[in-house]
Amino acid sequence: MASPSTTTSPEDLCAQWTALSDEDLTAEKVNQLLKPVPDDLWVAAACLDRVLDDAPVQRSLLDLGLERSQPALTRSQAAFDSPAEAVGDEDDEDEGGEIREGQDRRHAALVSHFRAEPRNAQLCRIRAVLLDRLDKLSTFVEICKEAPFKEDVVDPVDAEWEDDPWADEANDPPAESAPSASLPGAPPIPLPAFLQSDLLQLACLLASLEHIAALRILMERHGAQLWPYRFQILDSIPEHALSEQLRDVLPSYDPSEDREVKAEPKPWRSEVDFSESSELHKALVDSEVALNVEPPPRIDSSEICPEPLSPSNIAAWYQKRIDLVISNTGLIDAALSLVQHAASQGLPGLDELGEELSLLSRLVYDAPSSAQYADDDWTLARWKNMDPPAIVRAYLAHTTPETVARDIRRLVMPYLFVLESRAERAGAPDPTLPTRLLYKYILSAPLGIVAAVFEASNPTLAPVQRLIRDDEDMARLALACLYGSDSLNEWPTMSHIFECLPAWDTTQDEDEADEADTTIASLGAFVTPSTTRPRCTPADLMLFFKPLPSSALSRALDVLDVHLESGEILARWSVPAPLRWFLQSNGNIAEQRSWANRMARRAGESQDKLETREDWEWLLEDMVKLSDSGESGSWSAFCLLSKDDIVRIFFSGLLSTGKFDIARALLRSSSVNLSLDSAVIEDICLTCSQEFYDNASSGNYHFGDMKLAYDCLDIPPASPRIVKEKEFIEATTRLCSFNLMSRPGIPITPLEIRLTKDRLSLVSRVLSSNNDAYKHTQVILDLVHKLGFRGDVVAEAKALAMLAETALQAEDFPRAYEASTRMVDAVLALRTAAPAGLRDPRADEASEVCWVACFSIGRHPEFADVQKRLALLGRALELCPPDRLADVLAAWRGQLRMPELHMPHSPLASAPDAAALANKAFSRVAANFPFSVGHRGRQLMSEDENSWERSRSGSRSRADGADVSAQASRVLQAGIGWLLGADDDS
Repeated sequence: MASPSTTTSPEDLCAQWTALSDEDLTAEKVNQLLKPVPDDLWVAAACLDRVLDDAPVQRSLLDLGLERSQPALTRSQAAFDSPAEAVGDEDDEDEGGEIREGQDRRHAALVSHFRAEPRNAQLCRIRAVLLDRLDKLSTFVEICKEAPFKEDVVDPVDAEWEDDPWADEANDPPAESAPSASLPGAPPIPLPAFLQSDLLQLACLLASLEHIAALRILMERHGAQLWPYRFQILDSIPEHALSEQLRDVLPSYDPSEDREVKAEPKPWRSEVDFSESSELHKALVDSEVALNVEPPPRIDSSEICPEPLSPSNIAAWYQKRIDLVISNTGLIDAALSLVQHAASQGLPGLDELGEELSLLSRLVYDAPSSAQYADDDWTLARWKNMDPPAIVRAYLAHTTPETVARDIRRLVMPYLFVLESRAERAGAPDPTLPTRLLYKYILSAPLGIVAAVFEASNPTLAPVQRLIRDDEDMARLALACLYGSDSLNEWPTMSHIFECLPAWDTTQDEDEADEADTTIASLGAFVTPSTTRPRCTPADLMLFFKPLPSSALSRALDVLDVHLESGEILARWSVPAPLRWFLQSNGNIAEQRSWANRMARRAGESQDKLETREDWEWLLEDMVKLSDSGESGSWSAFCLLSKDDIVRIFFSGLLSTGKFDIARALLRSSSVNLSLDSAVIEDICLTCSQEFYDNASSGNYHFGDMKLAYDCLDIPPASPRIVKEKEFIEATTRLCSFNLMSRPGIPITPLEIRLTKDRLSLVSRVLSSNNDAYKHTQVILDLVHKLGFRGDVVAEAKALAMLAETALQAEDFPRAYEASTRMVDAVLALRTAAPAGLRDPRADEASEVCWVACFSIGRHPEFADVQKRLALLGRALELCPPDRLADVLAAWRGQLRMPELHMPHSPLASAPDAAALANKAFSRVAANFPFSVGHRGRQLMSEDENSWERSRSGSRSRADGADVSAQASRVLQAGIGWLLGADDDS
């Protein structure tokens, strides 16, 4: 744009100024375009209208506007001052009245002047606004020089988003925030906004942005206006700001004046311009001149505090600020720095708060932490609501054995000393408070932590270096922690704790030793759970040990040494027990025996521990050691068990593993004296064999547990008991081979076989479930013998009776007869073997079984061999009781009189049914046979007494039809009584 000519008219200059943009405006153009214009009001208004980002150009505008408004201000002030000169000549007027009258006259004169010269009123208002802007501009420039703003760092655009269409727009700073070329930094508040905002808004904005240096300058240069609103400004500062940054703006305390320090303002102008005076402002209002310019922005806030605060009010403000810092940010360090700043000025009531925040700061920033609790929300209220033991636990919540001693010294001890000091200041000194709280933590800490604390309290250290300095307290704490622990696998740690304990050279007389033993014995009852105390805690045990003298503590440590060694041995063999178990079981032999059995058996189950004979010898050695009754041996794990008890338990455990070769080797070994006689070995082997048997899922003794049960019996020498048990195992195998079922579809188990009360019923089930089993008489008899009936004639008779009955049901009369005769021979041999004149109950029982079976077969109508039938009926006559002779004799006579006639029913027409009576007797003495004839599919004997006869008639049934022989049989039935001796009953 060309420079204006000297002959350019004011109208052209005004047009050029209006057309000029803010970006093209310079100080030179201000002088070229505005200074030649003669209209002061227009020039001043033009200077007021432009608010620029360029500070030098803005200053040239303000200076020019003030220069052109100065004549109007001079005229207005002259109008205001002229009445005062006239008033000064009247000396006899009242002074107060003169002043009031003079003020009124000056005000009226100024109002009249503005009414007469409204342009002067406009220029005075413009001047006041220009002066306000000039002061702010000077402040802005000073802020930019002394406290330059840092430019916002924009994160570099990720390489993969280089072509992001939104990147340019998103990363460009706002146009209004562009830095001024003449200022050293890019302020967050643009110069136009800074000039046009009121001071309180500017101060609060700078405070919220944490531009504390800029805020300090603003409050120094405009302190007269901002002082009453200082606390509103301070409340705008974010709570996370540290007091080191806020020292220049925080409230200060003057001890000499005992009140808040009021900072001396440093305004840009020492005197207030007349255009800014209240008199001129009031005159402008009263003149009612239409003004087109708003007055300078004024502070509008109700939060005003014009007077300095008292010390208590300053402290209250700090307290409120600290609460906000903690609750809103959780930054304990910011709160701590704030209270330290306040306390350093001597403000009352903040010392204890400083202590609390200092201790809380140690917890938040110095105590060990874990990732899981990194975001734990700690507040001052939460801290104050915690009791001291909880705070100690919080300090050490994430400590480790490697750091616990250091953490106690640097975190816990200062806290405990503060508590002790407070108690002294409160007039209730408690010297035991630190140790009491420390002990309480130790009693609840894990054993690894406890061991580290004891290591840092070793009596070999200097007293000042020890965490626990009292030797007796160390013993009490160790006993309480160890016997109160449930740990089963920290034996090295427990032993380390024991090694750190002091040793007393105490000499006890007999009475003191007995008293100490009695005390330790009572500890066993103390740690035993009850309904009121399910578990004895270390704190409970500490109460028990607290009154004990050093002599009793020394004895308790001796016992602890024994228990630790015992615990290590038990853990070595996979049967660990908590230390309290040794106290509880000390007088309980059943509990000790149970644990010894568990040790012998569970160690055997751990194949990685007991592979060789030497391993088992080691186990035996340890078990014997646990039963040692030497010095302090009365407190060992198996102190109530003798060596023989231990050896028995050990040998049982060895056999339970199935390592029979090792068992034989140990029994023959000269280096290991098992001291077991043959009877004991036999008992143990039988017991173990029965365990294998009962646990077997299969009855086959060629594999699995049943094989172990059978092989176990080969260890001791053969004896009747051993042979009998082996035969029972063989019988079990034979029974299972017949596929007996306990329930439909479920094979019978060995345990069910052993638990069967009447084992002959198993033979009955074999015969009933296998069609051809009755044909193998010797096999069945061998089975009976091996089931435990070897030499039992009665059982053999019953078995033969079952064979005969099964053969009879199958109409295999030769085998039925063969079984019957063999049964008769056995019974007769038993009867003749009885001493003369004496009755053998077994012979009577066998005889009853025998006569019933002979009678049943001999009277069977389909048995074609009459001579054999008569022979069997004859044996029935020989063996039956006297009250049954008539019945048997009647049948025999019937067979004798009509040898060729097959009778369909019993010939006993008028007498009681002999078949039913025989069946009843047979059912009573023999096993109940649920027989069924497989190849004919017929129903055999049932539990009903009369069903036996029905089955017989059923077996003789023929096809329906007019059969002549069937009609003849019915005719013979009607009149057969005389043939069978029915006339004898008449």
